[in-house]
Formats: sequence, structure tokens, C-alpha cells
Amino acid sequence: MTRLAVLDLAPIIEGGDARLALRNSLDLARCAEGWGYERYWVAEHHNMRGIASAATAVVIGHIAGGTSSIRVGAGGVMLPNHAPLVIAEQFGTLESLFPGRIDLGIGRAPGTDQMTAHALRRTLAGDIDRFPQDVIELRDYFAEPQPSRHVQAVPGAGLKVPLWILGSSLYGAQLAALLGLPYAFASHFAPAALDEALKTYREHFTPSPQLAQPYVMVGYNVFAAETDEEARLLRTSSQQSFLKLRTGNPGPLPPPKADFEAKLGAAERHLLGQVTACSAVGAPDRVRTELERFVERTGADEVIVSSHIYDHGARLRSYQIAAEVGAHLRGVADKETDQTQPRRR
Repeated sequence: MTRLAVLDLAPIIEGGDARLALRNSLDLARCAEGWGYERYWVAEHHNMRGIASAATAVVIGHIAGGTSSIRVGAGGVMLPNHAPLVIAEQFGTLESLFPGRIDLGIGRAPGTDQMTAHALRRTLAGDIDRFPQDVIELRDYFAEPQPSRHVQAVPGAGLKVPLWILGSSLYGAQLAALLGLPYAFASHFAPAALDEALKTYREHFTPSPQLAQPYVMVGYNVFAAETDEEARLLRTSSQQSFLKLRTGNPGPLPPPKADFEAKLGAAERHLLGQVTACSAVGAPDRVRTELERFVERTGADEVIVSSHIYDHGARLRSYQIAAEVGAHLRGVADKETDQTQPRRR
């Protein structure tokens, strides 16, 4: 039975600001909780005029404080930007405030450009190469306190905040398997290595105190609406944003643009086709078919849905349709499971 989660990029739209973006994120989180989503993640990005979640731990506290049961976390924190102790203290604090509801997904990318990465870290030398050691150090800060450990995370020690490894290549898959951690693959924008990465992770997984068997989450774009035509129009905001990012001109999320796709060149079409291959665009029936096919292909334990849509009402509706599709798929899976059970005489 595949669960659904929300990936919220906290979009700052053209004509809006970060305050509006964060208010909309909380509204979406409350709705997602009611619709039955498993968890709600925000991601660390810096120097991005279209994303409001740079201070990721602060945004998580905002979301968790305004909801009551949904798990809230980072998808993810870019660990090379931070000392592991600082992240342990931040997420130890969150876990203390919202016990049993906090996730910590970690990645090794900067979440920004090289100039901004240097401003964050003050150096670019060797940080990424230390990623595995930093993950282990972070994990150890959440373990039970030991007398031999002179530096402890307070809060943090003994709280066992669940760690996830995020990735878009075989590197993250191998590390997650080695450490026995759940693995989240960024197929919503970098799908090329998806199948090979999942195969690598599952084949080489080593059980750990946190996780007894492999657990996979995969990213998936959903642009859902009442009609296919409306859904395709909603997607054009995300397409415009991505092309601006790739040409070095990122900005707020633009409104949808009619006939945008028809005016794209061959190179732009090819690029968008590659990066958004893991997507469902259309009315509920089409979304159901595409999501079902994706789950069958990946065998994912969980799908984290990204609906990067300009209009907040339309974004809510897209996530609601995805939740309804997920509930239908779970119902079908439960019925099939029940039919395989022996009948009592």
C-alpha cells in the first residue's frame, strides 16, 4: 500500500511575497492533514526569489505548530551547508516541541549556486566529500547520550529523530543502503537514474536500528484539475520557472501562460521532457492512470507529490485530487490483498 506525502516548495509568486507564501503553505498543510497525506516536507534553497523555505527548520516549526498530526520535515536540509551539531540542535528542538512528528531528510547538494554556497559556508573545499562522515556524526547526536561524548546536542541527544537520505544518483542510494536509512529519490526533477538507484538501494540495503528493511519514497509532479486542458495550463507556471532557472534567471513563480508549450523550441521541449518525465498532468482519471503506472514501475512505499502551481486555490485542488487518487489506489490494493486471504469455513 503506497502512501502519499506533500513536497511544498513554498512558492513566492509574481505579485506576492514570502509572507503570503508561508501563509499559503500552512493552509495547504492543514488541508493535506485532513486529506490523509502521510507527511509534509519543505526544502532548503538559498538566494531563490521564488522559494520561501531557506530557513527550513523555522518553516517546519511554523507548519508543525499549525497542524496536529501530520508528520512535518525537511526534504531536505543540505548538510554540507551546516555543522551537523547545529542541525541536530535545530531538529532536536523541533522534536521536543512536536514529539513523534518530525522528519529530517538530508542531501549533499548546496541548494543554490556556487557563489551563494560560498557565502553560506565560507569555503567550498572538501565539504561534499565529508558528507558520509557528517551524516554519521548527525545520527550519533540523536543517539542515547554517552559519557565518552563530550559534545552533545541539547535538545537532540536520545530523541532518535528519523533520518532520510535524499538523492538523484547512485551515490545517495549507496549511502542510504549502507547506513540502513530510508531513501527519497528526486525523480520529480532529476528522473534519469531512478530505476538504477532504486535497484541499487534495495539490493545493497543493510538493516539498522532505525530501519529493518528498505523504504523508498519517490518524487512525482502532479498538475491536476477538472479537465486536461486546465491542468496543462496550470503546468506552464512550473515550466516557465524551470527554464528561467536553467538560463540563470530564477525569479518568482509566474502565472500560467496560454499556448506557452506551443511556442517552445525543440531544445526547450527536450529539456522539459527529460526533467519532468515523472509527472501526471490532467483530469482525475488521467492522474489516476499515470500515478498507478508510476507506483507499479517503482514499487515505491511512498510517493511525495509536488504541485508547483501559481494560483493557491488551484494548487489546493491539485493536491486534493492527488489525495483522492491515492485513496482509490489504496482501496484497490486493500481489496486485492483481502481477496488473497483464505476464506473461513
